[in-house]
Amino acid sequence: MKERQIVRTIIFYKNYFEDFFIKQNKKVKAKIIWTFDLIEEIDKIPEIYLKHIENTSGLYEIRIQQGNDIFRIFCFFDKGNLVILANGFQKKTQKTPKQEIEKALKIKGEYEQEKQ
Repeated sequence: MKERQIVRTIIFYKNYFEDFFIKQNKKVKAKIIWTFDLIEEIDKIPEIYLKHIENTSGLYEIRIQQGNDIFRIFCFFDKGNLVILANGFQKKTQKTPKQEIEKALKIKGEYEQEKQ
C-alpha cells in the first residue's frame, strides 16, 4: 500500500464545518472525505474541486457533487499549505448565495483576529 504524501493539511476551525458535516448522509460524507484527501495530496488541485471565489481576498470553495446534489465548503489558506475550513452548505441555485459568502468571510475574519 502506498503511503500518503501530504502537500497541505486541512483543519476544522471551531465547529462551523462540523455542524454541516454531521447532517449529511453517508454517501455525501464519503465524497467530502474523498475530496479532502485529494486536496491534501495533489500539488495542483483542479478547479472542479477547489476554486477561488471572485472578488474576495483569499476565500475558496471546495466543490462536492454527489449524484444530483451539489455542496460547497468555504475555506481559506494559512501559511500557504494549511487549509482552514469555514462553513458548508448544499447548493440549490446556479449562483452561490451572498449570505453564505458573507458568513465565510466573517469566519475568516474571526480566525485572523484570534491568530493575532
